[in-house]
Amino acid sequence: MNRALATILALAATLLPHAVLAGPPTYFPREGGYPFSEAVQAGDVLYLSGIIAEDNHGKLVPGGIEVESREVMAQLGKTLAWHGLTFDDVIQCTVFLVDMKEWAAFNAVYRASFKPDRYPARAALGATGLALGARVELQCNAWNPVKKKRR
Repeated sequence: MNRALATILALAATLLPHAVLAGPPTYFPREGGYPFSEAVQAGDVLYLSGIIAEDNHGKLVPGGIEVESREVMAQLGKTLAWHGLTFDDVIQCTVFLVDMKEWAAFNAVYRASFKPDRYPARAALGATGLALGARVELQCNAWNPVKKKRR
């Protein structure tokens, strides 16, 4: 057997049991009739939909970037807790800002939610518009082994 084939077979043997044991994705619907899930558990990763500073009535929380950022982080914390997770479990985030000049203001709020040695990998993008006229939207993924308890 050539070396490349042996490597491919070894890799497949390592990944296949995980894929088989993980099972199909679990979908957690979003309330309010939106056409997307709040989160999807696939294998050991919980994929969270983007979060904006939306109140209980589907309206944007007024007050600008700092207020919106605090609300987004609070909502992320609640969603993580619902799945039995914390900010320590977040492994990746993508932040969308309508004005990249507000990047520092967002970072000040974001930074306070994570331990300095547990910052997730992250990308930040400028957007020409977000749902409901939001200034910021945050999408994250979290490590959530299937064995972890979910509410």
